Amino acid sequence: MNLRTLAGLLLTLGIAVLPLAAGPYWISVCVSVGLYALLGLSLNIILGQAGIFHMGHAAFYAVGAYTTAILNTLFQWPIFAAMPVSGAAAALVALAVARPIIHLRGDYLLIVTIGIVEIVRIALLNDVGGYTGGSNGIFGIARPNFFGFKIVKTMQFYYLVWGMVGVSVLLFYGLWRSRYGRALNYIKEDDVAAEGCGVNVTGFKLSAFVLGAFWAGMAGTLYAAQMTTITPESFNFMESVIIFAVVILSGGSMLGVLVSAFLFIGLPELLREFSNARMLIFGLAMMLMMIWRPQGLLPPRPRSYSVEHDAGAAQGAHGCARTDAGGTA
Repeated sequence: MNLRTLAGLLLTLGIAVLPLAAGPYWISVCVSVGLYALLGLSLNIILGQAGIFHMGHAAFYAVGAYTTAILNTLFQWPIFAAMPVSGAAAALVALAVARPIIHLRGDYLLIVTIGIVEIVRIALLNDVGGYTGGSNGIFGIARPNFFGFKIVKTMQFYYLVWGMVGVSVLLFYGLWRSRYGRALNYIKEDDVAAEGCGVNVTGFKLSAFVLGAFWAGMAGTLYAAQMTTITPESFNFMESVIIFAVVILSGGSMLGVLVSAFLFIGLPELLREFSNARMLIFGLAMMLMMIWRPQGLLPPRPRSYSVEHDAGAAQGAHGCARTDAGGTA
């Protein structure tokens, strides 16, 4: 068992037993940590695996939350039934906005994606379509109901959110190990070389964008169900900055995203008693991190590929060459 596997098992065990030792306030904080971990995992597909600089992820988070709120309050859809639809709505928005800009690179793409979250926020504020409630948002969102069991308590939401995080880690790990994940890794390392090798760079980038948005939309469903009230200000640009920073600090690995979410959301709460200096301490820690660990907390291990070599066949080939040479002589 390697060190990363051991760390993952210990983290899983800690997450499972934490509510038994923590009070209601800290359980609520850990629910927020789980939501940001889920958002970080969804952005990690786009930024960590495909290398696409995207700082508008809160827009898809908002689309998912508002889709769930509208379906639940106006059409009485159950929360779990609305979740995949909300993810699909966020994915469609991502497809519409990403298709014209996906060819951009680096800082240029980053600047454009900043505009996406502002466009969505302003559209929600202006109550486009008459369903979003403007600046007042949407109230009265129902709690999730799982086969007759209503999820109301904070501890129940804790296990719901972190259960979703666990499922996401398993699915995304399989994705990372697949041919699709390898193609995204090629694009991240050198998209020109990847295209020269026959990889459809535009198609893979666009699919990563859509998949990440789909998962962010489902995370928005969990947020709406937990809060029962959503407003446009809950999905401002700073939300995108935090999600982006979680992935950057993680180094691009899934385990790193979980640890980074704990540091970004949980650490400021631990330092709350130092109210005047906590952000200074947090900022100093980030500066030291950028100096001493610029690759991130837990960067993914370099991919290794085994090259099978048939020694017997090689020896036979050499033998034939010698025989032919001897015959010719």
